[in-house]
Amino acid sequence: MGLETHRKQLTVNNSTFQYYDLTSVASPAQLARLPFSLKILLENLIRHYDGENITQSHIDAVVNWDANAAPSTEIAFTPSRVVLQDFTGVPAVVDLAAMRDAMANLGGDVDKINPLSPAELVIDHSVMVDHFGSDQALDLNTKLEFNRNKERYGFLRWGQSAFDNFKVVPPNTGIVHQVNLEYLARVIFDQNAQGEPVAYPDTVVGTDSHTTMINGIGVLGWGVGGIEAEAAMLGQPITMLIPEVVGFELTGKLAPGATATDLVLKVVKMLRDLGVVGKFVEFFGEGLDHLPLADRATIANMAPEYGATCGIFPIDQETLEYLRLSGREAAHIDLIEAYAKAQTMYRDVGVTADYSDKLTLDLATVVPALAGPKRPQDYLFLDQVPETVTRLLDEAKADKAVDIHINGQDVTLNDGDVVVAAITSCTNTSNPSVIMGAGLLAKNAAEKGLVSKPWVKTSLAPGSMVVTDYLRSAGLLTYLEDLGFDVVGYGCTTCIGNSGPLPPAVESAISANDMNVSSVLSGNRNFEGRIHAQVKMNFLASPPLVVAYALAGTTKIDFKAEPLGQDQAGNDVYLADIWPSQQSINDTVKQTISREMFIDNYKNVYAGDARWQSVAVTESKTFNWDSASTYIQNPPYFDGMTKQAPGIPEIQQAKVLLKLGDMVTTDHISPAGSIAPDSPAAKYLREHGVADNDFNSYGSRRGNHQVMMRGTFANIRLRNQLAPGTEGGWTTHYPSGEVMTVFDAAMRYQDEKVPLVVFAGKEYGAGSSRDWAAKGTNLLGVKAVVTESYERIHRSNLIGMGVLPLQFKAGDSHESLGITGDEEISVSGLVRGAKTVTLILEKAGQSKTVTVDVRIDTPKEWDYYENGGILHYVLRQLA
Repeated sequence: MGLETHRKQLTVNNSTFQYYDLTSVASPAQLARLPFSLKILLENLIRHYDGENITQSHIDAVVNWDANAAPSTEIAFTPSRVVLQDFTGVPAVVDLAAMRDAMANLGGDVDKINPLSPAELVIDHSVMVDHFGSDQALDLNTKLEFNRNKERYGFLRWGQSAFDNFKVVPPNTGIVHQVNLEYLARVIFDQNAQGEPVAYPDTVVGTDSHTTMINGIGVLGWGVGGIEAEAAMLGQPITMLIPEVVGFELTGKLAPGATATDLVLKVVKMLRDLGVVGKFVEFFGEGLDHLPLADRATIANMAPEYGATCGIFPIDQETLEYLRLSGREAAHIDLIEAYAKAQTMYRDVGVTADYSDKLTLDLATVVPALAGPKRPQDYLFLDQVPETVTRLLDEAKADKAVDIHINGQDVTLNDGDVVVAAITSCTNTSNPSVIMGAGLLAKNAAEKGLVSKPWVKTSLAPGSMVVTDYLRSAGLLTYLEDLGFDVVGYGCTTCIGNSGPLPPAVESAISANDMNVSSVLSGNRNFEGRIHAQVKMNFLASPPLVVAYALAGTTKIDFKAEPLGQDQAGNDVYLADIWPSQQSINDTVKQTISREMFIDNYKNVYAGDARWQSVAVTESKTFNWDSASTYIQNPPYFDGMTKQAPGIPEIQQAKVLLKLGDMVTTDHISPAGSIAPDSPAAKYLREHGVADNDFNSYGSRRGNHQVMMRGTFANIRLRNQLAPGTEGGWTTHYPSGEVMTVFDAAMRYQDEKVPLVVFAGKEYGAGSSRDWAAKGTNLLGVKAVVTESYERIHRSNLIGMGVLPLQFKAGDSHESLGITGDEEISVSGLVRGAKTVTLILEKAGQSKTVTVDVRIDTPKEWDYYENGGILHYVLRQLA
């Protein structure tokens, strides 16, 4: 099979493009039954066909995809581009810089370490909500952001000049997923890497799990670990099994009062109940006729929360209208439409593909809802919240009421009160309907004289500057500001733990009385310890409900029966009295948002403001590492590396570092929030002259392995069963029996030349796609992780860092084996391609064995593991 056989010409507006024709390999009937997402994979295989890594059999496997069969065929997927955010992007660029040094040491050409496809990084994770409730908040937070991160920003500016195909969107622009949706997404590329006019689908992987937001615009993409993204930047395909594809049919239309947030929380609940981990989800049905692009993007955004690899929508008229609105060129939109129709990738209302499984939701049945207090799938009807909170507080024996003085007022703070109300994160701060809804509710509340409760920390962090423009144009920003929802920054803020400090009086009351308080945010993550270290209950809600809870000040309120407050005449005001009508929201959106807003805000997107332009940068091919830096350090991954791969390591007489339960997330493994003052990371920073108030966050210091390895397994909510009675990063060292920090124990084991193993339960590694959860595990000396199940990204990240992922067979667990932590663990039978190995557990002269599955799922993953990791594999290939 030659590539030329499948190339055709597509002429659009007098311009001619080559494209790889799906009808050259599949009949109309075969294409009709293929899901939209698999057509994109099929085109990718045809275009990259080489007869070796991609063969005719791979193409045939997609064409003849059996919706009812378990995935069995491995394919190589080559994404068109890579998108990064700064928390995960900085270590990715650090690794590329370190690879250039390693390449030089191996006698190779450093210019080979260079992105081969477009890589775009958006700085959006570094702004923290130190200041709020003031028209100065944005400026003050931005000043702090630049002061804290000048080393990182200087490093990124070096990367932008040192690497080809690498662009940086400066701070204060927007959230990566929104910038991706509004500006970066091509939907269809119009030229290849050589500059030839070739049309092909825009596909993307990103170093943030919510990269899936781009699925809302018909772009196939998902989150990967930073190490996997780096390999993609260097031209390595992503190996994957042809997935199961779950069809999610939408019918009807949303009822008045229901928001896109309510819809996505329902979708998360339904898909979690079905079980879609490792699967594609594809949305179809006549309900799409009534679902705006922003609502589609909201649903696509939360694919990690419902567990899927992606949650994709087809290209249709709504896609094209959004592209026009967001400032894309007319000629390019015409190409997208013509290409999609030529490749049967344009939504055809009369055709339904085959799916591995199907769900149906009537949009009219969606009602106001929240998720919490610990997981995105903990779905609650709005009227269930007060009884749920009351029950949880009763179970925790939390009924405290503490008098505090704040903002010139004497008030009482109660368990269950809302101390953080944040309109934040990519899920919703980019959706005009819910943002306008929040603005209109704020207007109605302010006009009745309602105010936010003084103990509530309020904030608004828009997804892009376009959002501020349309709120201001609609005359609604001032009403949000009246209630304390001033713009605090353009970034992820509260949803990733950058919520900043609580007011001192609130913080003191919570600490002194061990209070059980809440946050309500329009985000996508509410795992334990994520939002704020002092806030135990966290609820996801729509932006209008975030405002409502700020007015109420408590999660115990029954909105139907209890008023939010009183108006100027002393009359009770209920939520129903100020909730905006759907018609008013729709009219405001239609009258306010314009194409010109997008064009104006993105015309100089890479230039940045005066602060960004003043960041010093030295141009050079290799980076000049500063040994005194506490932000950027040369990682030790390539120390002593040779051109020959080391092969499969032996794991003998390892000790157990941690024994963990179910649902240990990447937040638990590698926290991105604040650095606790009594932590090993804090000790390291003080030893290097950093004052406590300059610690910044773990996320901001991801370019320094010394900080990050000390933060691994350091989350304050981690519960290690080897250190009973503790919470946080503690373990017991054996055979001494001493309880110490996980980091100190790991370093002691390293001095003793003892390898380590981690045991855990189900859904290990759920949550954000943090490469440092795997990198830190590796640097602590962990050689294998044994769990009951994994989330997709973390499993592949462990392999990418040379850590062996093992999985108990059904019915087995560390509980059933009675593991106490003082055993010695050995692995027997580990050879390339092994599906199972034997774990040998020795203790006090006694030995027991158990067979476990090897979760190295593809030949390419075996290549990575044999090389000690994905970066080592790529480096050896290039050298």
